[in-house]
Amino acid sequence: MRNYVSTVSQPESLAPLTDRKNGAKFFEASYRVRTGDVDQEMRVRLDSVARYLQDCANDNIEATDLGDSDPFWIVRRTVIDVIRPFSWPATVTAQRWCGALSTRWTNMRVRLTADHETNRFNPDPRPPGLIETEAFWINVNDAGMPSRISDEAFALLSGMNDEHRLRWRSMNPEKAPRADEVELPDRPHVLRSTDFDPFKHLNNAAYLEAIEDELAEHTTLIDGPHRVVIEYLRPIVPDTALTLRRLREPDRLLVWMLIPADPDASGDSEEPELQVAATVSVTRLATDAEQPKSE
Repeated sequence: MRNYVSTVSQPESLAPLTDRKNGAKFFEASYRVRTGDVDQEMRVRLDSVARYLQDCANDNIEATDLGDSDPFWIVRRTVIDVIRPFSWPATVTAQRWCGALSTRWTNMRVRLTADHETNRFNPDPRPPGLIETEAFWINVNDAGMPSRISDEAFALLSGMNDEHRLRWRSMNPEKAPRADEVELPDRPHVLRSTDFDPFKHLNNAAYLEAIEDELAEHTTLIDGPHRVVIEYLRPIVPDTALTLRRLREPDRLLVWMLIPADPDASGDSEEPELQVAATVSVTRLATDAEQPKSE
């Protein structure tokens, strides 16, 4: 077995998310944690977090004029920093604002907080939850091509931040290793008809359902603060065979979501019959007690 070497260093991919500009406007909405959002230990799953983010984005657009001027957006990346986990029962409050932008894309920040409650099934008090997220959104036209953000939308979003020259830079290694370069065997993941949206694309939350399956074998990564980064490279459409290639490092799990290659594949896998549709990293973050102390 050959050793795989990542092209993206962990310190580079673990830079902290930017805070909200003082006085910046933001959209706020609240959502209930339901039993369908949690795992067997009552932890709110990553796919549930993705649904909160989708609902918040939809509610935010409906509360503005963006539904008329800039109705179509696609997500290129989502970063989820679970600082203090959520559990059931609770009320989640989402605060959404633009952290940076350029003329065709934005970094949309969402801060999720959870006010936990107790009941007969979860009677112990828990500290408030905190999840910080950031998503790279691309404005597209009705043909799905990147398009300039309207003047009205740019004026609204740019007032929330001081970064108006946002550039894309990958946080995950895009090129998948060969199967013989990793110890874990490839795993097929079966997609269901309910995983797809009306545009016949795999729903963003469904990607993270596959990752939840993986994390059942890597619980030490998520038993404290952790960062999840998912980057979308190609759409996954119905009836696609999905293969997960996994690499476990001491404090990180890397997953490449592989689909059958098309004739125009750009060569992000060393196996010509496969191409990368998405990349995911799950990284254990250092706690305050583990942070290096200055002299």
